[in-house]
Amino acid sequence: MRLFHKEPNFDFIGLRWYALAFSLVIIIAGSAMLFSRGGLPLGIDFSGGTIVILEFEQHITEEAVRTTLGSLEGEKIVQQYGEVSDNQIMVRLPQTGPEEGTSIEEGAEGVRLALQADTEIGGFTVIGQELVGPVIGQELQQRGINAFVFAMAGILIYIGLRFRFSFGIGAIVAVIHDILITISMLTFFGYDLSLNVVAAMLTITGYSVNDSIVIFDRVRENMRLMRRDKFSPLVNTSINQTLARTIITSGTTGFAVLALYLFGGEVLRGFAFTMLVGVISGTYSTIFIAAPTAILITQGLRSGQNDQATNRSYAPHRSQRSKRQNRKTRVS
Repeated sequence: MRLFHKEPNFDFIGLRWYALAFSLVIIIAGSAMLFSRGGLPLGIDFSGGTIVILEFEQHITEEAVRTTLGSLEGEKIVQQYGEVSDNQIMVRLPQTGPEEGTSIEEGAEGVRLALQADTEIGGFTVIGQELVGPVIGQELQQRGINAFVFAMAGILIYIGLRFRFSFGIGAIVAVIHDILITISMLTFFGYDLSLNVVAAMLTITGYSVNDSIVIFDRVRENMRLMRRDKFSPLVNTSINQTLARTIITSGTTGFAVLALYLFGGEVLRGFAFTMLVGVISGTYSTIFIAAPTAILITQGLRSGQNDQATNRSYAPHRSQRSKRQNRKTRVS
């Protein structure tokens, strides 16, 4: 399938500073909002506690449910679940007290009793309930961090051995960029950090690196075919040569994730949103972050090697000049 009648020749490398500025604006804005909110809210998987999903027989507002549950201990989060027409409300309660026996179910039972005591609420049915203890939540959080760190280390080692070390650094920088962009977007749209979101971030990591490897592989091929060209135009040519493949791959993946986001239900909404942002950011960072970073590092290494070669070539001439001056001094 051909997307272009002739090979494209866009100056992606020339636009790298504008792309970097755009990314910094999103990351800085997301960091500021994240700081103002005290961090990204942790989902029930990490924070521990109780989630109860209720379906009411009649339309009910979040404020009405929040007022009814005011007598319960701890800070409660009450929010709409699914479509408004579904009349579903999600209540999340923090874990208070030790994780022993049936004490962890006291929060869910308290929600049911409080709502049943309020005659204005009307009938309701508990359609979902999730209980996670604080010990399990901390363990899952640590495992998520370990998985991400090991994935980064493995990517750096593989690309460094398979291609060049500068390419590995470029891929890692692109992945970090994708994670920061994704966290910023999660903050903007009010999603919690859950196991599903962490799984999506790890998937994004593999997707972004796979796209970078395709371009780096073409760069390696062109380095044998275009030896006389400078490294920066060579990388730009490689990006253009793989552009059709990048668009097709990202487009098909993006449509699949978009369908999952629209029709996958509330449970998969965070995962699908994270994946959708990651697919877009991963394609963008491969072109504007990974490749330019590899160029900067490679040019820096070559510049250092040229300086050393210049010093070595200059040293013998300086030494010979000193010898001639010493000879003239002895003669005189």
